Amino acid sequence: MTNTPQTLGNSTLQVGRIGLGCMGMSEFYGGTRDEAGHIKTLHTAIDLGINHFDTADMYGVGHNEELVAKAFSDRWDQVTVATKFGVRRGANGEWLGISGRPEYVKEACEKSLQRLGLETIDLYYQHRPDPDVPVEESVGAMKDLVEEGKVRFIGLSEFSTEQLRAAHAVHPVTALQTEYSLWTRNVEEEGILEACRDLGIAFVAYSPLGRGYLTGAIPNREALDADDWRRDNPRFSDHALAENAQFVELIRDIAAQKGATEAQVALAWVLAQGEDIFLIPGTRRIERLQENLGAWKVRFTVEELAEIRARLPQETAGSRY
Repeated sequence: MTNTPQTLGNSTLQVGRIGLGCMGMSEFYGGTRDEAGHIKTLHTAIDLGINHFDTADMYGVGHNEELVAKAFSDRWDQVTVATKFGVRRGANGEWLGISGRPEYVKEACEKSLQRLGLETIDLYYQHRPDPDVPVEESVGAMKDLVEEGKVRFIGLSEFSTEQLRAAHAVHPVTALQTEYSLWTRNVEEEGILEACRDLGIAFVAYSPLGRGYLTGAIPNREALDADDWRRDNPRFSDHALAENAQFVELIRDIAAQKGATEAQVALAWVLAQGEDIFLIPGTRRIERLQENLGAWKVRFTVEELAEIRARLPQETAGSRY
């Protein structure tokens, strides 16, 4: 198989199942912004057959949307771009909480359209549910944006099964984006994947490489830049990394058997969980794009998948956030 475009959930969007998360090009994972280099990576992604790109208004406080706009200004016909609203930040990056208020939904959309230089957003996600605003009200505002021609399709991120069903009753939801990987499998246990399939909603897995940990490239916290947010993440504490090393050991064993890299095994496992599952691993580097697409060469039999399940640690040390 290759990264052949297929229909994304309840939509007419045609995207490959391996896309690209753009967040790290603006913030969170340390290092400096290399705009020219990142644009080259984005252009190469298209050349390699990737056409699904994921951003959000809060990544770099608007910088990520602006970067995507520069990269794709003459290539919009070759890409599908998803962006998100809901996590509010101030001009200096300060965190201002979550908002799903209808008036804020529309205000955020206008700003994203301006930064992207578009008249219509392909896929617009609510980044997180607002605990103080009924889901139906937020999605009602998103429905208005569709009817006004400012958004083609709507998505949700990190919503529960109940919230997902309530939203879908207001307007068809195209995709649900939530973390999913070999060390984060709660969407299975909580019935979220099942609900998506029941409603025809595509599942978009973010951090399918466990924020880089499952590649084996982060043996300890010292491997992370001083300004990398993972240094303060519970799952990347010294204790948690030591406990979670068993995930990497299992992946390395499988990679050796398959003649693949750890990253390719981790991505291939998520791909193997269903053809309605799409992945948006993030990277800033061209060689990692090429490596990620190599996941398509990794195949698992039903027996191998069952064996992996049997060998997986039952618990992951450290909370996700």
